[in-house]
Amino acid sequence: MYQTLFADASFFALLREIDLDLANSARLGGCGCGGSLHAARYPRKPRGGPACLGREHSVRESFCCSEEGCRRRTTPPSVRFFGRKVFFSLIILLVPILREGLTPARFRRLEELLPVSRRTVQRWRRWWREVFSTTPRGRQASAAMPLLESQRLPGSLLEMFGSGREAVVRALRWLAPLGAGDHGR
Repeated sequence: MYQTLFADASFFALLREIDLDLANSARLGGCGCGGSLHAARYPRKPRGGPACLGREHSVRESFCCSEEGCRRRTTPPSVRFFGRKVFFSLIILLVPILREGLTPARFRRLEELLPVSRRTVQRWRRWWREVFSTTPRGRQASAAMPLLESQRLPGSLLEMFGSGREAVVRALRWLAPLGAGDHGR
């Protein structure tokens, strides 16, 4: 079921709309110095999305303070990007889950669908199990969700949000602070 999301351009469009809403909220909040925020988008080369995605999916929303002495950058939370990682967050969330229990033949089919090497998937699985739990967001998840099994991350995290497409959106919204580059604060 989750594999169909990787090729679903409408799902990626939904995630982009959520990101635009998050960006608009950040922009309306202004800078901590009191200055207004101006668009300072930057290009990304995200991997793992459908081939038909337009250029707008390769742009990361960001802002820069308008005050001359400040010029502080504000990068809002994102459901599409986990910080500086090059793959879309959807891929980083779901591929390690799909990798669990896959036979070699099924993993080859997954590799054909997505350009993700075994080493990369293993690195993501280590990140979920060893690094994520040390982030403020990971500690919050452990405290709020006692049934969260660290050895089954990110699968046990996704299960906390339910199942299906809506659960993925809820999980990505909850994980969005990781996309701000603040490591989940």
